[in-house]
Amino acid sequence: MAPPVIETCHVACCANRTPNVVSWSRGWTIAFGTCNSVALYDPQERRVVSVLNGHTGRVNAVQWVHREDCAPESHLVSGGSDNRLIVWEAQNGKFIQSVECKGHTGPICAVDAIYVDYPKILVASSASDSTVRLWLCNDVKDAECIHTLSFGSGFMMDVSLALLPGSRVPILSCGGDDSRVHLYVQSDTQLQKAMTLQGHEDWVRGVAWASIGGELLLASCSQDCLIRVWRLCAKSGTDTCTEDDHTIIKMKEDVFEVKDKGAYSAFAVCLETVLAGHENWVYGVHWQPPFYKGGELQQPLSLLSASMDKTMILWAPEERSGVWVEQVRVGEVGGNTLGFYGCQMSPDGSMIVAHAFHGALHLWCQDQNKEGEWRPGVVISGHFNAVQDLSWDPEGDFILSVGSDQTTRLFTPWRKQDGKKATWHEISRPQIHGYDMQCLAMVGRFQFVSGADEKVLRVFQAPRNFVENFANISGMSREKLLTSSDCANLPEGASTPALGLSNKAVFQDDLVSKNKKDDEQFNKVSDQYQESYFHLLNLTEPPPEDHLLQNTLWPEVQKLYGHGFEMFCLASDSTRTVVASACKASKAEHASVLLWSTSTWRQLQTLPCHTLTVTQMAFSPDAQLLLAVSRDRTWSLWRRNLPTPDSPEPQFSLHAHTGKDTAIHSRIIWSCDWSSDSKYFVTSSRDKKVIVWGPCRLKDTGDLVPPHEIKPCSSILDVGDSATAVAFCPIPFFDNSYLLAVGLECGRILLYRWSPGQEPAGGHDWGSCGETDTSQSHSLAVKRLIWRPRAGRAGRDNSRIGVKGEKDEQTDRESELEEESSWVQLASASADHSVKIFNINKLAL
Repeated sequence: MAPPVIETCHVACCANRTPNVVSWSRGWTIAFGTCNSVALYDPQERRVVSVLNGHTGRVNAVQWVHREDCAPESHLVSGGSDNRLIVWEAQNGKFIQSVECKGHTGPICAVDAIYVDYPKILVASSASDSTVRLWLCNDVKDAECIHTLSFGSGFMMDVSLALLPGSRVPILSCGGDDSRVHLYVQSDTQLQKAMTLQGHEDWVRGVAWASIGGELLLASCSQDCLIRVWRLCAKSGTDTCTEDDHTIIKMKEDVFEVKDKGAYSAFAVCLETVLAGHENWVYGVHWQPPFYKGGELQQPLSLLSASMDKTMILWAPEERSGVWVEQVRVGEVGGNTLGFYGCQMSPDGSMIVAHAFHGALHLWCQDQNKEGEWRPGVVISGHFNAVQDLSWDPEGDFILSVGSDQTTRLFTPWRKQDGKKATWHEISRPQIHGYDMQCLAMVGRFQFVSGADEKVLRVFQAPRNFVENFANISGMSREKLLTSSDCANLPEGASTPALGLSNKAVFQDDLVSKNKKDDEQFNKVSDQYQESYFHLLNLTEPPPEDHLLQNTLWPEVQKLYGHGFEMFCLASDSTRTVVASACKASKAEHASVLLWSTSTWRQLQTLPCHTLTVTQMAFSPDAQLLLAVSRDRTWSLWRRNLPTPDSPEPQFSLHAHTGKDTAIHSRIIWSCDWSSDSKYFVTSSRDKKVIVWGPCRLKDTGDLVPPHEIKPCSSILDVGDSATAVAFCPIPFFDNSYLLAVGLECGRILLYRWSPGQEPAGGHDWGSCGETDTSQSHSLAVKRLIWRPRAGRAGRDNSRIGVKGEKDEQTDRESELEEESSWVQLASASADHSVKIFNINKLAL
């Protein structure tokens, strides 16, 4: 089979902001809802192995259907804000949509599922339409709703299913906003209420069953900060005589009867224990998964809980007394974030994971050397709202992205010492802002300008601590990086004052004086509330979330004032001397492009031409031309004037533009880009058209072409959906053709080859090279596409040299480099909260 043209290298994403959205399988895969998709994450390889697209609303609940023999699961259930339940089934190692359950009239907030007779699945779902529904999914790919429970105006926050001891009768527990836990059993195909368990004093947030030696344990957690564990066991006829014996002290039992296959059996429920230890709402409980040992199924008595107090606690009964106590407590101290929404445990109990309000996963691993010690583990991270813009650094070693979650994040490949494959991780969060981020532009290797929903542009520069840690993680030479970033006057790091929006630089002296202060006691009130919360990090692996939030900020070096409305787009030229910026505009006076000098950060020029918002800008690779496209459906082209003694700083003047009569696009132009030789530029629009314009330079002399000669030089490419992003591959092809990537509003990314020599009539100049398949595509609009500025795959193309003879080493190195140069990388940002990096093999095209 031919290799795929596009392979997914990395997906940066995080869990949705809902309680039941993470589930850990017996096959070691963590499934979590991210925007409208379900991501399957391998915590050992530390990468997203697959993305399941099918929902049209946010995914709120995800649950693996665990098998009784503890084998890896073959079914997964997800519920979303599109009021639908989807059952996914594994086929040939891939999960595909198997059954869809429609019936709820409100967003689904919790799901659980068990096998009643393999492969028949019983699914319970709770939704904000105040109902809980039971579904039976057959192996013939259809699902029927077999029962609907209505709770009037109440809501059930969580549901859990189990089979009653010694029978195949399902029992359903629901915890809701009436502070009670309701139990239902299936009796002769009808669902009947067995009993209501009272005791919690606030909403019940989570319920979970565990089967232990012929008995069931039910854990319930609540906003009253408590966890209650209930024991359910079968009652035989001889048990009743002790009821009247007042000499025995026993917990009060509630008994209910179940009719199964004509016979009645009785079950008793009593309170086993109440666990108090959390200081805020408890959102999730999870039992350690059972496992087979010596042919017998073992269920460890170990319960994990997660709370809004930013901690997870592992509870277990003491061996001698049987009293339940706290065994381990892990979590976070400080910071300004809210706590945990849910927790899961690995199949062998050696790892625990929680997901937080900001979507981040927090992983802890049991320390193999020290008994009872847990340490934070490396885990995936990403934006928790739409990603608006991204950029590669000039060398192609890392990616910066900005999003509506008010953060700027930096991703790079982590090259491990043990020679394992490099994986991508977030290693810094240079900016955590109070406004939604909108755009960014790199100026130099370790400096960038960013714009948000405010009138100010902010310039950031990497601190020394980042450069050192970046060298450690990416395996580059620290000395080389520090010389390239003028290390003499670099601050160590940055921190944000308590009520500020600007990242203030922290220098070596600040850290020294701070440590001295720590030794003395507080002598003034102000000492208790430090200005700086920054701590120096010495990283050899990607940092966990609490370090990203506090210790990886970049200092802000400049603010640029001049725009009248919120920032919309930014661009910088290849010589890194000029930055162009534009803001939202509904009038011509605000739609001007402003140019800034990167040496002085003074405003150089105002370029008026458009009448509505400029949506994107791009400097030509030779830095001589600036292209702007706008909501007014036109583009403008500006040329750099020759420097004169009077004005040594760069000045631009209008070279060409389309007007109302010459514009071909009939809708907003979303995106534009330049070919690597600065000859052609491309525009893409909401009218589904992609057009290449040019040529901008004469063949023989390389001089600028007169304005009237710049016209469409390709046939009009109709891509079938609004084209929200477009990018020319900067690596030239041997046959003079160009490779373009087009991003669509539906989330697909298409690859085309365009040959300038071909006859445009009939569209023969365009050739389709491939597109992302369903699992690779985004689930919402592609916001930005950027090719890596050089050939090869980041983290691989300057790989370490093995310990071999010099000659072998040389030939190995050469063949490796040759193989690497046939790859190009494309990064995409989308409104579905994810950043994706694709590897594309030029030879496969």
